[in-house]
Amino acid sequence: MAAQKINEGLEHLAKAEKYLKTGFLKWKPDYDSAASEYGKAAVAFKNAKQFEQAKDACLREAVAHENNRALFHAAKAYEQAGMMLKEMQKLPEAVQLIEKASMMYLENGTPDTAAMALERAGKLIENIDPEKAVQLYQQTANVFENEERLRQAVELLGKASRLLVRGRRFDEAALSIQKEKNIYKEIENYPTCYKTIAQVLVHLHRNDYVAAERCVRESYSIPGFNGSEDCAALEQLLEGYDQQDQDQVSEVCNSPLFKYMDNDYAKLGLSLVVPGGGIKKKSPATPQAKPDGAASTAAEEEEDEYSGGLC
Repeated sequence: MAAQKINEGLEHLAKAEKYLKTGFLKWKPDYDSAASEYGKAAVAFKNAKQFEQAKDACLREAVAHENNRALFHAAKAYEQAGMMLKEMQKLPEAVQLIEKASMMYLENGTPDTAAMALERAGKLIENIDPEKAVQLYQQTANVFENEERLRQAVELLGKASRLLVRGRRFDEAALSIQKEKNIYKEIENYPTCYKTIAQVLVHLHRNDYVAAERCVRESYSIPGFNGSEDCAALEQLLEGYDQQDQDQVSEVCNSPLFKYMDNDYAKLGLSLVVPGGGIKKKSPATPQAKPDGAASTAAEEEEDEYSGGLC
């Protein structure tokens, strides 16, 4: 079966080459017919699991379409070549071709198809090159935003934010989450207060308490936030962090509200440590009379003053 498909592919290649030849009575190559034959060859090689030959046939098809000024079909062929490289586990090379295809889709005036191609490339590369995946998701979000498809844009920004958190690139993550929140406000999708929780956790991991507190303060303007479970939990979290009370911080971060967030943000909560070692402040004990008199009492008071740690 495989040998038959390979022969079929070779026959289509030969036909394509004939269409490209010129002569005394044929001054111009027939790029359209050649592209069609290259496409058929690619399918035959793919069915025979000859992915290298299938990829080459797709690339030849793409060039023929380009010469025929059929940009959309050329882009599809480049994207198919990328998928053949994916089958060969050559993911960075696959992503390069899919990116090239997306640029051609944009040039052709089909931004939706360009965005879908970029998102597909991001998924391919996410596990081996998260930094590249972030770039692709952000590009995709920009394409959707330019087309005023804000719901799709914010979904892709969310993927980028989670990857940035996973890579502990907290400064970039904070900016990305803020952009998500801004878009959610723009589309009046207000039940997204958990983004404030995510952003606060990111700021606290950046050791920026002021930014975390400002996030909560600004969120009071979001309809439904003030007085919500999210709001109460965040106020408790900030209080515990400010008081260096690790017990209180851990209790909040282990609550269902935090534990059932997206996994990357839930992990941020569980790994949050307050500054100064998290020694909970203790109330001063009633001093007892000592036989040593006033000197002993003064020394005990001085020791007790620092028993809760330096704050």
